[in-house]
Amino acid sequence: MSMTVIWTGMVTLAVLFGLATGRGPEVAAAAVEGAASAVQLALSMAGMLCLWTGVMEVMRRAGLAQGLSRLLSPALRLLFPQAARDRAAMDSIAANVSANLLGLGNAATPLGLEAARRLGRASPGVASDSLCMLVVCNTASLQLIPTTVASVRAAAGCQAPFDILPAVWLASALSVAAGVLACKLLARVWRG
Repeated sequence: MSMTVIWTGMVTLAVLFGLATGRGPEVAAAAVEGAASAVQLALSMAGMLCLWTGVMEVMRRAGLAQGLSRLLSPALRLLFPQAARDRAAMDSIAANVSANLLGLGNAATPLGLEAARRLGRASPGVASDSLCMLVVCNTASLQLIPTTVASVRAAAGCQAPFDILPAVWLASALSVAAGVLACKLLARVWRG
């Protein structure tokens, strides 16, 4: 709701200042050009997102997603000790982490919501340590293949949209490490 107010306010101010400075036609032309660019970007990104969402579905049907879940389970048990006994919650968390690893933020969101719903059942009305850790891991999201960013770069005309991989790997690893560390420290402080 607040983002709606902020964006509406920004657009309104831009139009008012454009009219006040006598640049109404330029503002109108920029609005039309921006809308056309947004549609073009959305369509070009849709192809890349469909591809990787399809890859994720093929992985799920072939059992590779479950294998990835098993591969991730030791690390996830360390991060989510309270939820380690709830197999359905751990499967949802593993699916969310897997989607984030592939850079599929759009696919990771419903998986993260399902995991949060399952974790929320253990402590209704209170954000448990596991739920806070899920939010941190989902927000920071370690990414091996930054699909969304690469598709935006490709749509903008970049010839090598994946040349950012080393920077993405470093930045996402550092952000996840900082988030997990902060979450673990704050969980101890909060209890203490």
